[in-house]
Amino acid sequence: MRRKLRRIYDRLYSRFGSQQWWPGDTPFEIAVGAILTQNTNWGNVEKAIRNLKAAGKLNARALHSLPADELALLIKPAGYFNIKAKRLKNFAELLAREYRGSMKQMKREPLAVMRDKLLSVNGIGPETADSILLYALEKQTFVIDAYTKRVLSRHNIIHDAGTYDVFQKLFHENLDEDVGLYNEYHALIVRLAKEHCRTRPLCAGCPLEGF
Repeated sequence: MRRKLRRIYDRLYSRFGSQQWWPGDTPFEIAVGAILTQNTNWGNVEKAIRNLKAAGKLNARALHSLPADELALLIKPAGYFNIKAKRLKNFAELLAREYRGSMKQMKREPLAVMRDKLLSVNGIGPETADSILLYALEKQTFVIDAYTKRVLSRHNIIHDAGTYDVFQKLFHENLDEDVGLYNEYHALIVRLAKEHCRTRPLCAGCPLEGF
């Protein structure tokens, strides 16, 4: 399995190159993006983030003190804005309460402890928690999403009915513990899923064709 996963990575990287994930100027912006991207596309998230920047609210202190209804209006392009405003406020509360609003302090926390704390925040599930851990805090955890499940199940690596933990364990047990590798591999899977391994797959020309 280790060799198979490495072959998949090598093929994807050879075709697509480095994906330079995750877009964001600061760790806090990356964490905000991870929460906003739930159930929407990245283009909508970018609009919401631009609104926050223009209003001077894309920092931990400002977002924590901003009323939820005002925050909701700023992030409206991301959809489900009232729900996501509450989730952002919940995250900002954790950051303020436990780490004095500092992502640097949060980064010093051990991975397992930090993951449990993130999962305790209402509205943050495993995928969002791991996205924050990997991309914002540079922790060694692999992000599993619907794209990952689709690609691996279609190539007979693991059945798509498997749980989040089962999929993640597959990567953790068969890849070197490397933040850069985890980052790039997940980004490449997303690229593959968007260009070829769609809901209705476009197999011709896929870098994994014949795999």
